[in-house]
Amino acid sequence: MSKRKRALVLINQKAGTGKAGNDTFPIITALAQADYEPIVYPIIPGTVFSSDMLLDEYDGKIDLVLCSGGDGTLNHVVEAMMSMKKKPLLSYIPNGSTNDFARGLGIPSTRAKALEVAIHGKPYSYDLGKMNNNYFNYVAAFGAFSKVSYATDQDLKNVLGYAAYVISAIAELPQNIGCSTHMRVEADGIDEEGDFLFGSMSNSASVGGMNLFGDTDIKQDDGKMELMLIRAPKNLTEFNAILAALASKEAGNPYITFKQVSYAKFSCAENVEWTLDGEFGGAYRDTEIQVINKAITIMVKP
Repeated sequence: MSKRKRALVLINQKAGTGKAGNDTFPIITALAQADYEPIVYPIIPGTVFSSDMLLDEYDGKIDLVLCSGGDGTLNHVVEAMMSMKKKPLLSYIPNGSTNDFARGLGIPSTRAKALEVAIHGKPYSYDLGKMNNNYFNYVAAFGAFSKVSYATDQDLKNVLGYAAYVISAIAELPQNIGCSTHMRVEADGIDEEGDFLFGSMSNSASVGGMNLFGDTDIKQDDGKMELMLIRAPKNLTEFNAILAALASKEAGNPYITFKQVSYAKFSCAENVEWTLDGEFGGAYRDTEIQVINKAITIMVKP
């Protein structure tokens, strides 16, 4: 018998609808049938069963890490993988509320189909973002609505899915009309200073379940991410014009800057809170984001 490959299976039972644990037996069965030796752990943050502790323990000892959870779970797994001396192949079974990153890569939302891709798909190397000392898969954002994904109650997300984000965003709408961050932004071919309602660097056509970029050709392996800046409106009329531009994917809007870049620096006189892949990412006056080309290899649809 040939030596089996080893697969570390990390499952976050609390992600999304809370059903990730239901897949445990199908996952280990499919891995065993594919000649893997499955090693299974629950992800329990703050304990020896956290992603970073487990991946550090198995550095150099596994061929595949299979992550079952939401975008935030995957963020922690990838963050830990970037510290490994020998990076394994990554597989992802999305069990979150919006699964933006999986959608961008074409990983099926149906768990049975996602499991098939996780084991029998094709390897694909994609770009990571690095914001100061933290990594992200698909979005770093500040300003209006950027808190929605990590501030939305988990029980509400479990019951309502993406609708929970919409409800939370609507609830925040009045205060977001006056939301403004004065910042200087330097990037490839850009040097802007002003008051911004929202800003993001993303590697996915879908952010928060919404396609913000229309027909723009977005690739996850081109060494670039999509920089979006939305200037703060002075009144409700301008705010409505911005919403209309986002809904219509209107190009050349005076309130919106959109450019594909490999680097960006954000400078502010006060700390600005950021969200990374839908979770709180810290607060900084100076923020540098760089794109790391083809940093992680993940299994996607053939």
